[in-house]
Amino acid sequence: MEERMTPEQYRRLALDLPGAVEGSHMGHPDFRVGGRIFATIWKGNGVLMLKPDQQGRLMKSLPGVYSPVKGGWGKKGSTTVHLDVADMRSVREGLLLAWRNKTPEELNLDRRH
Repeated sequence: MEERMTPEQYRRLALDLPGAVEGSHMGHPDFRVGGRIFATIWKGNGVLMLKPDQQGRLMKSLPGVYSPVKGGWGKKGSTTVHLDVADMRSVREGLLLAWRNKTPEELNLDRRH
C-alpha cells in the first residue's frame, strides 16, 4: 500500500511542475503558473482549480480522495484533495490537470484542446 500524502509532499509535487511557483492567497499557500493559481493548500488538504467535468471524472474514479469545495466554488470545479486518503499517483494526476488548465500556451506544449 502506498504511503498517504502530507501537505509538504503535495507542495513538492505542485512545485515540480514546469513554471510553478509558490505564493499566498488569503493567508494560505497557493501554487501558480504564469501568474494564475492552479492549486492551494487549505486546512491540511489540497485544493485544485479544475473544470467541472474533470472534477466529476476524478470523483468517480477516486471516490473519497476528491470532492467539490463547499459552496459555489465547488460547483465551478474547485476540488478538495483529501490528502489523508490520497496517494502520490492520484494527487499527481489531479495536479497535472489543474496545471494544464492554467498554464500559458508557451509552457504547456502538450495541452489538449
